[in-house]
Amino acid sequence: GGAGGSFSDIFGDVFGDIFGGGGGRGGHRHQRGADMGYNLELSLEDAVKGTTVKIRIPAQVTCDACGGSGAKKGTSPKPCTTCGGSGQVRMQQGFFIAQQTCPTCHGRGVQIDDPCPACHGQGRIQKHKTLSVKVPAGVDSGDRIRLAGEGEAGENGGPAGDLYVQIHVKPHPIFERDDANLYCEVPIPFTTAALGGELEVPTLEGKVKLKVPAGTQTGKLFRIRGKGIKPVRGGSVGDLLCKVVVETPINLNDEQKGLLEKLESSLQGGGRKHSPNASSWLDGVKSFFKEMGF
Repeated sequence: GGAGGSFSDIFGDVFGDIFGGGGGRGGHRHQRGADMGYNLELSLEDAVKGTTVKIRIPAQVTCDACGGSGAKKGTSPKPCTTCGGSGQVRMQQGFFIAQQTCPTCHGRGVQIDDPCPACHGQGRIQKHKTLSVKVPAGVDSGDRIRLAGEGEAGENGGPAGDLYVQIHVKPHPIFERDDANLYCEVPIPFTTAALGGELEVPTLEGKVKLKVPAGTQTGKLFRIRGKGIKPVRGGSVGDLLCKVVVETPINLNDEQKGLLEKLESSLQGGGRKHSPNASSWLDGVKSFFKEMGF
């Protein structure tokens, strides 16, 4: 044992890696099937609540007629005569010995004299299968769901690969998602912004009332606690953030224009009191021009 053992292990590993391993062990190799991917589009509502979706995928499945051996029913594959069933052949050139995949059986280790007519000796056939995917509540774009053993069938009776279902959440007409929080823009009339009032705001669970105080400015964010999303990996439920956008009235008739003009002259009388931001901005502009000598 000791250092000698560890040296031979390392030596074996290195040469196993270079030559692909698997040589000289006897018996043909059971190769694991390839993993597969599937892109699943979900609505925001389904991603938040969780759902079960049926998907149809093309799949290489083990041939039932031959049980995956590739040989016609009633016959069985024989060890390959070129490599003796190891799937590898040794090539020697001077002192250097290299192993490579057997050219006769392509690494399978067996030869089939009488191929299965259903799969033409491959041991696998192409089919479509329908799977049920259970999507947990709170998933987001980029999350993956692993379905073990639902990938491609293995070779020579080897284990099947896995299927990875990649989640894509479609854009929503009202909400944007940011981790556990939801975000939406709410246009409000400028009269409501000035006088204050109550708005109905949508959430994923129905409508809620939002109190808007008098003098609300555009861009103001209102947080409605607990109306966001419960993340799939645990943690507290997020919030709904509503950004109010004050809308300027358009298509005014003469009477409405007259009323607004009266309002404007009345507000100008109050000056700074009604428009503190505009007044301080104008003061800043004046002092800037003064410094620049305009």
